[in-house]
Amino acid sequence: MTDDQLLRYSRHILLDEIGIEGQDRLLSAHALIIGAGGLGSPVALYLGTAGVGRITLVDHDKVDLTNLQRQIAHSLARLGRPKAESARDAIGAINPEVQVRALVARADAELLDDLVAHADVVVDCCDNFVTRQAVNAACVRHARPLVSGAAIRFDGQIGVYDTRDAASPCYACVFPPDAQFEETQCAIMGVFAPMVGIIGAMQAAEALKLLSGAGTSMAGRLQMLDGRTMEWSEVRVPRDLACPVCGGRGV
Repeated sequence: MTDDQLLRYSRHILLDEIGIEGQDRLLSAHALIIGAGGLGSPVALYLGTAGVGRITLVDHDKVDLTNLQRQIAHSLARLGRPKAESARDAIGAINPEVQVRALVARADAELLDDLVAHADVVVDCCDNFVTRQAVNAACVRHARPLVSGAAIRFDGQIGVYDTRDAASPCYACVFPPDAQFEETQCAIMGVFAPMVGIIGAMQAAEALKLLSGAGTSMAGRLQMLDGRTMEWSEVRVPRDLACPVCGGRGV
């Protein structure tokens, strides 16, 4: 670690749970972020400022004026540009040492199978159920920890799915792929701007813990936030041995 790095990351290094060894692990880590919008913005910025050595950002969308109410990685100057590239530039403006790969593409099964295999942690910041299931399936196949978040209106949720632990469920254990429900979008339902910041910051925290070895991840726990009252609720979820995605793996 260089003198500049020792200074830049000194507040992490001062933490007994991270220290120089943990920061070195962050510097050599590779994080894959799916989605560079409301959740992906704080995730990308916090992982970048914390010194995660390599970050791959995947998003097919472009920056729109309606995004700027909550998607803090973007700006007026980057309206119309791909979100992945905009978020890459935002990270670079704060920490140019981080290697950021911006992929302007939809995260389909084929692309995910390739990207997840080379990542140390996957952070799902997308906004649709089909993609979440595809991300989870790839993480199960390649035994990669998944940090998943969602936010709509005044409601948010976060979970860590790490099937390297035989007791930990995958995303499909909690939200079965064949579940019937009505997809909600913030373009129709709206979203309270700080909600994506709260959930995204927690996703970043869980990803950094997994990469650095600090603390204990929240695998096996699903936390939900009601932003109207700022009350949290939590459910503990075990591995579903009948799960069509991960059932029996690692058990």
